[in-house]
Amino acid sequence: MGNTSLTFKLGELEINRLGYGAMQLTGTGVFGEVADRENAKKVLQKAVEHGVNFIDTAEAYGPQFNETLIADALYPYKENIVVATKGGFNRPGPNNWVPNGTPDFIRQNIEGSLQRLKVETIDLWQLHRIDPKVNVEETLAPVVEAVKAGKIRYVGLSEVTIEQIKQVQNILPIVSVQNMYNLANRQWENVLDFTAEEGLAFIPWFPLASGPAKLEDKIKQIAEKHQATVAQIALAWLLKRSANILLIPGTKSIVHLEENMKASEIELSAEEFSSLSN
Repeated sequence: MGNTSLTFKLGELEINRLGYGAMQLTGTGVFGEVADRENAKKVLQKAVEHGVNFIDTAEAYGPQFNETLIADALYPYKENIVVATKGGFNRPGPNNWVPNGTPDFIRQNIEGSLQRLKVETIDLWQLHRIDPKVNVEETLAPVVEAVKAGKIRYVGLSEVTIEQIKQVQNILPIVSVQNMYNLANRQWENVLDFTAEEGLAFIPWFPLASGPAKLEDKIKQIAEKHQATVAQIALAWLLKRSANILLIPGTKSIVHLEENMKASEIELSAEEFSSLSN
C-alpha cells in the first residue's frame, strides 16, 4: 500500500494488518460445528500461506468448536502466528449471546481456551463484553492472575467506550480494542481516534459492510477504476483510515479469502479516500 505500513506492533508482536476472523467457521448462528470441516481447515491454512499471522477467534464461537478447529488446522503453529481469543459470553443457542463476567466463568474460559488452542500462553485474550451485572474489576481479576502466571501475554477489550477503556487501564494494561466499525457504521469513530493516540490496536469487527446506499455508486466507481471488488475497496479504506487498524475479514471461501488478501495492494488516492469518508 505504498506509504502505508502493512504491519502493526501489538506489544512486542509484529502483526500483518490484514488478518483473518474465524467466526464464520461455525454452524448457523455461530453455533455448533462448521458444516464442512475439511474446507474450514483449508481456509485457515490458506490464510497463513497468504501471510496472515493474526487469527481472531473466541470461546463463544461454537461455543468452543472454533478454537478446536484452529488448533486442528494450524497446530503446531508457525513461529510468528498470533491467535487471539475472547471470553465472557454464555451461548444458550444460535444467535444468542449473554454477557457473563463472573470471575469463575472467565477463569473457565481462559483455562479452556489454553487447552483447546493447545498453547501455554494466549497471545491476546480479549474480554468479549463488559457484563453490566458484574463489577469489571471482579471480572478482570482472573485475567490479571493469568497474565501474572504467564497464561496470557496481552489483553484487549471489545465493544467499549473511551470511559470503559480508561477504567480498565487503571486495572491492567491493554493493547487492543475490538469494536464494530466499517464504511457503513462509524459510531465508534471517537474510540478509534482514542486508540490511535494511545498506541492501541483497533480491530473493527464486521469490516466488510460496504456502506449505505448513498455510498454504493461511489464505491462501485472506485472499485471499477482499481479493477477491484467492493469488499476490497471497503478493506483498503479501513487500512488507509488509521495505521492502528488491524483487519479480520472472515469467510468460508478460499476465493473470497484470496480476494480479501489483495486489498492490501490497493492504494486509494487522497481524493478517493475522502469521497468515501464523507
